[in-house]
Amino acid sequence: MTSQTLDQTFLDEIFPPERADAFFDALFGGAEEGAYDIRLVLRSLSPTCAQLDFELRQRPGKCLVCSLTYGLPQVFQRHPVINVKGLVNDIAARLNWNANTVQWRLEPTRQTSPELHCIPLALEIL
Repeated sequence: MTSQTLDQTFLDEIFPPERADAFFDALFGGAEEGAYDIRLVLRSLSPTCAQLDFELRQRPGKCLVCSLTYGLPQVFQRHPVINVKGLVNDIAARLNWNANTVQWRLEPTRQTSPELHCIPLALEIL
């Protein structure tokens, strides 16, 4: 199994950049209120585990640090626009994993820099 299986092109297809605007539109009633762009990226992959991040990148003129990103794992877990369960199913299918045997979790937000925060998404075959 190679990381080519979950290449950035595939991840951008299942979580396109426009989804951030749709998320902010649903959350705040307007995409212009969003302080960051969201991108799903692969961190590591093994035969039974996939580690990904939702990267939150500060938008020009906005303050990512002021955006209360530490509560986002709980929001992302339930929000229909983010649709983590659907993403997990797409990733499992791509990896030829049985989605019914995949356990997933969102981990606490990490601040990589003032302009970049990450929400880890871990998938593991039970």
